[in-house]
Amino acid sequence: MASLKLKQGVVLTSSTLSFTVCFMIWMMFAVIGIPIKEQLGLNETQFGLLAATPVLTGSLTRLPLGLLGDKFGGRIVLFLLMLSTVAPIYLLSMATEFWHFIVLGLFVGVAGGSFSVGIAYVAKWFDKSNQGLAMGIFGAGNAGSALTKLIAPSIVIAFGWEMVPTTYAVIMLVTAILFWFFSFEDKSHRIASDVTFADQLKVLKDPHVWRYCQYYSFVFGGYVALALWMTKYYIGEYGFDLKTAALLAACFSLPGGILRAFGGWFSDKYGAHSVTWWVMWVCWICLFLMSYPQTEFTIQTIEGPQTFEIALTPTIFTILLFIVGVAMAFGKASVYKYIADEYPDNMGAVSGIVGLAGGLGGFILPIMFGALLDLTAVRSSAFMLMFGITWVSLIWMYVIEVRKTPIMGPGSTSSAAKERV
Repeated sequence: MASLKLKQGVVLTSSTLSFTVCFMIWMMFAVIGIPIKEQLGLNETQFGLLAATPVLTGSLTRLPLGLLGDKFGGRIVLFLLMLSTVAPIYLLSMATEFWHFIVLGLFVGVAGGSFSVGIAYVAKWFDKSNQGLAMGIFGAGNAGSALTKLIAPSIVIAFGWEMVPTTYAVIMLVTAILFWFFSFEDKSHRIASDVTFADQLKVLKDPHVWRYCQYYSFVFGGYVALALWMTKYYIGEYGFDLKTAALLAACFSLPGGILRAFGGWFSDKYGAHSVTWWVMWVCWICLFLMSYPQTEFTIQTIEGPQTFEIALTPTIFTILLFIVGVAMAFGKASVYKYIADEYPDNMGAVSGIVGLAGGLGGFILPIMFGALLDLTAVRSSAFMLMFGITWVSLIWMYVIEVRKTPIMGPGSTSSAAKERV
């Protein structure tokens, strides 16, 4: 019989691999959406809707999937979830009309619901002192977004965009089979059989849950939205080709995924509140700089008119984007450390609710990015919107948590924050 330590390692590894593949597929429209936009002649708002459609179902299914995972076990729910997406992924290669992509995208988007199942499944195998790190390692599967940007452009260039969903369908099927054979189930991790879904949903009455929804709608929803938008942004703003733009966009997606494990470790050490607070400030500063549009202005001097230009070079912009990705990686981990500390017995439901809020942010924001661009013709308007959302989160954190507590230190844990509210 396998030891507990071996089971922990196998569960964490197989779950992280599965989530990475699910996230890679969930974000594929960030790349294939660009040739599809040209093929169908879509405007910016339609492109935002196309890219964000899978995010919608991935968000809406997180709560019910989290409840099912608590009830029946994360292993069987995650396995069936992955299998259910294989056919819709493959059928994308045959789509020819805008509505085909929207409908199939809704079914493909179920892959995004894997997060609320997997993170609760993993967390229950570890004790509190290591939960943050374990959840952070699992959450590093967000790096699947970067993998799509590294893999999909080469496939598009070599074989056409239709080959991407065909390849991804095979990858998903193989991953599902591997997960089933390299994972374990512990029935003691399930909730009691007499607990109803209505009982699980009572947690919605807790105001703390809604605060965490706000935080996560920024650190995760913003991450998803920018991961979908950045390839196209680099092409439009700086004139790069698809492969170069996707590679630069990966400078945001990759750290935003893999560094989540470090965010979990920091949250274990310093507390969820402290990490989240500093994440918001770092993002606030970077987004302020990124939101300023390229500007050229002329002033009258004693020597005549002189023209000046204010603009972020691709290098400076990418550095700022990288910093935002790192901060969001830490923030995604710290928000779930709040949840693990405060709701250990109802984590599937709470992670589903918070994940739903984050996913809805990832759905709504790309559409708003496109609408703002159509309305203002200013590409940096996307970062203006993100800057405003960061302000809301900072103000909420200050009013509820910070003004009564030390900002940094091991004493500023989520439990202490809960007692103060």
